[in-house]
Amino acid sequence: MPKGYVCLMLHAHLPFVRHPEEEYFLEENWFFEAITETYIPLIKVFEQLVEDGIDFRITMSMTPPLVNMLKDPLLQERYIRHINKLIELALKEIDRTSYEPHYHGLALMYMKLFTEAKELFVEKYEYDLVSAFKKFQDLGYLDIITCSATHGFLPNLRQNLSSVKAQVHMGVDAYAKAFGRLPRGFWLPECGYYSGVDKILKDAGVRYFFVDSHGIMHADPSPRYAVYAPIYTPSGVAAFGRDWESSKQVWSAKEGYPGDVDYREYYKDIGYELDFDYIKPYIHPQGIRINTGMKYWRITGSTDYKEAYRPDWAKEKAASHAGNFMHNREKQIEHLSHHMDRKPIIIAPYDAELFGHWWYEGPMWIDFLARKICCDQDNIMMTTPTEYLEEYPTNQMSLPSDSSWGYKGYSEYWLEGTNDWVYPHLHVAGERMNELVNAIAPAMEGQMNPRLLKRALNQAARELVLAESSDWPFIMKTGTMVSYANKRINDHVGRFTRLYDDIRNNCIDEEWLNEIEWRDNIFKGMNCAKYYSDKKRAVKRKTIKKKVKAGRL
Repeated sequence: MPKGYVCLMLHAHLPFVRHPEEEYFLEENWFFEAITETYIPLIKVFEQLVEDGIDFRITMSMTPPLVNMLKDPLLQERYIRHINKLIELALKEIDRTSYEPHYHGLALMYMKLFTEAKELFVEKYEYDLVSAFKKFQDLGYLDIITCSATHGFLPNLRQNLSSVKAQVHMGVDAYAKAFGRLPRGFWLPECGYYSGVDKILKDAGVRYFFVDSHGIMHADPSPRYAVYAPIYTPSGVAAFGRDWESSKQVWSAKEGYPGDVDYREYYKDIGYELDFDYIKPYIHPQGIRINTGMKYWRITGSTDYKEAYRPDWAKEKAASHAGNFMHNREKQIEHLSHHMDRKPIIIAPYDAELFGHWWYEGPMWIDFLARKICCDQDNIMMTTPTEYLEEYPTNQMSLPSDSSWGYKGYSEYWLEGTNDWVYPHLHVAGERMNELVNAIAPAMEGQMNPRLLKRALNQAARELVLAESSDWPFIMKTGTMVSYANKRINDHVGRFTRLYDDIRNNCIDEEWLNEIEWRDNIFKGMNCAKYYSDKKRAVKRKTIKKKVKAGRL
């Protein structure tokens, strides 16, 4: 029997970026890169582990914006265009590097990567990668959890309780629609917790969520087992705390595995390195150089000098680092097991996009780690929070402290000088959304086309939740693509405000409404406005189960 458990938690999220009004939109590349470099490599790792009989367990959040984009026909078709261009580029690179042995093998490697990605996307899963992850959940290897509707940072939205409730319940219902069951767990965006949000999660049927380590360590009363066992909040939802030691080994820029000299260098791409006329057909049509994903160099060191990437060296390092990670967790659990009356659980959460996109060898590392834990020792096992709560249903009750992950750990990254201007607009829009649903719309019944009114209310809700995404203040703080983040906030708040005025004045422009429904089509088919109603929610846990079973959600 194992002495303890490791929970590997992958948070898969991208902001909702979809621009049908333009044939080529630069920021859509974030999504296409993530498909090729993270989601498909993870699927391939999971497939091989299942085929080889490795009884692994991984917890993975898939946020509603990501799921909506993965299922969107327009983005699916644009991804095919994207991957076809990469295959064409790889063919040219095979020819160009034929007399450069250091790079020729790498060109062949990328050709294989791109063609296999297209084959898996088109032929095996017929454009639907969500079904691939659902398959692994149905087989019992993944525990997929949900997140708030658009990754809204809940502590900064709590001025309007309805905004927080809408983000949570909309996220839960969107998950049920995509995966055919209710989520057991919930990823608080940016691990942003405040006292009271757990009650909202409870009302939505959530059983557990994650917080950063200090959210547990500063809980009241002090947790007996620190972050190595969950606590129950007063509402009865379990909170699992991040283990700092295991996180640092992967996350740390100085000490983490991804910075090893033999791993692939992310910041040197042929999209920037090769002659402009040669690379022009494979970058943005306006001539903007972008990452192609073809990177021929290894990290080498801290200087600009970079040597050729050696996949065999990198593979050895990935195996070694997986072994090191496992060994450190064994020692950690060996020590903890002497001081606890239950098996400790080590929570190791990471952004999924770290694996493959930022850290090219990351999926390989996961593969090695799962095999080593399952086959090379008996002291630790991979598990999920759901399985742990089934084994240990009784846990200490304590109230986590308000907290987040990120800079300083108390929400500062999402509320400071570069982005604080956003929130007054969001708070006013949240108040107005309540007014629309609970006062203005009922007063307008009989005066307006009910179908048109419902469409306008739903689109107002979509524009509001899109404006509330934590990605926009995050981008403003990091200082990259700030103009795009500013535009997204202004566009969504502006569209919401016009809808508010049009509904109030009984002058909805249906042609314009058609256009913004076409542009901002997240949660298509869902009654988004209902989440702001003051009436008691009719869609409770049992009702959702019945709708899922009947295929009506």
